[in-house]
Amino acid sequence: MAKGSIEKRGASKWRLTVDLGLNADGTRNRPRKTIEIEDEALLKTTKRLKDHLDDELAAFKLEVLSGNYIAPAKLTFIDFYEKEWIPKYAEIELKKGTTLQSHCSKINNHVLPQIGHKRIDEITTMQLVKLFADMRKPGARVDKRGGKDKLSSRTIQYTYDVTMSIFKRAAEWNVLKINPLDGVKRPQISKEDKKARKDRKNYYEEDEATAVINALLETDSVWRMYFLGAIVGGFRRGELIALEIDDCDFINSRLRIDESISSTKNSKADITDTKNEASNDYVDMPLWYMDELATHVKANRKLKMKLMDKWQGGARNFVFHSGLGKPYYHTTPTQRWKDWCDNNKFRYVTLHGLRHTNATYLLEQGASIKEIQHRLRHATSQVTSDTYAHVTKKLSRKTASHLDKFDPKVRPQSVPNGQNDAHSS
Repeated sequence: MAKGSIEKRGASKWRLTVDLGLNADGTRNRPRKTIEIEDEALLKTTKRLKDHLDDELAAFKLEVLSGNYIAPAKLTFIDFYEKEWIPKYAEIELKKGTTLQSHCSKINNHVLPQIGHKRIDEITTMQLVKLFADMRKPGARVDKRGGKDKLSSRTIQYTYDVTMSIFKRAAEWNVLKINPLDGVKRPQISKEDKKARKDRKNYYEEDEATAVINALLETDSVWRMYFLGAIVGGFRRGELIALEIDDCDFINSRLRIDESISSTKNSKADITDTKNEASNDYVDMPLWYMDELATHVKANRKLKMKLMDKWQGGARNFVFHSGLGKPYYHTTPTQRWKDWCDNNKFRYVTLHGLRHTNATYLLEQGASIKEIQHRLRHATSQVTSDTYAHVTKKLSRKTASHLDKFDPKVRPQSVPNGQNDAHSS
């Protein structure tokens, strides 16, 4: 049985030690933990204080023997981030998708170079103030995309949010007594970035969407059905990549969505569950699309029979694949879509923008927020309302405009009672 001891270290501090014997190298294995008692009344009562310390030691022994104890003195920020936060929180909550990759890229690029090597319990509020202040300076951008060397305020805010999540978990799991980031105000979005986001229209208006669909219908390309599916079904990129023939319900004219491919690991597609539970559902599709998809699927089946041993899809029968049965690399559709827009002289809207186009078009045709929530498989109607506030605001203004005919400045003047009778007599 492991032995434990209690050592007074100050007026209100005690150090708890659990002796686990010798390590393999002959050194003593003695996990330690310092506790501080702030209850003045407890400090003045010898017996109650002793009982409290004994209880704390017993709980500490249990924590050590169960393998849940983490020695703060040896734990750096990067250790906690990689060995604790990612596997015990992020991968569970974010399901290893592109959101997790984006979260990690912010920490890897901007936080680890500054504080990754530091002991997590020694990171101060002022060090974090400096970290986020430095992110605002020219040269902070890692990728230099578009020749820019300054980070957007949204990236800084995003990095803050992920860093806060890491420190919050550390405090919740008793690795830290206090969260040093609590004293750092969340960065604000700059006016320039707000304006840029407002000006950027990442969806097609009705006339543009009609032109794009008509052009796709005339396109002779293996990507034709994929892009049409994205715009008329409102699917996420990874959902269409993971779509299999068995997911196609041709009788009821709908597609089943229950998996996604958002990353590739060791040259193999990482097939995961969808973004959230609400994302797993059937999506009704136009009859004409399902008729054309049936032709596409039939050609796929013939190709599989022809390839025989050269088939690389295994037991999977992906609707959209690279020609030998393997699903597309997760970023390939993005580049192919950009190429198609360039070749056909259309304004570039991202693939996810086609999802927004689907919702925007249907809302303007009279679909309700609840209907759009179900079609896009959002977890709550609030997500849908927030995402498409620009559309509902536009429709609200359009509805109000029907009442403009009552404006006294423009409506025909009424004739006083009796005048019409006098003129007609």
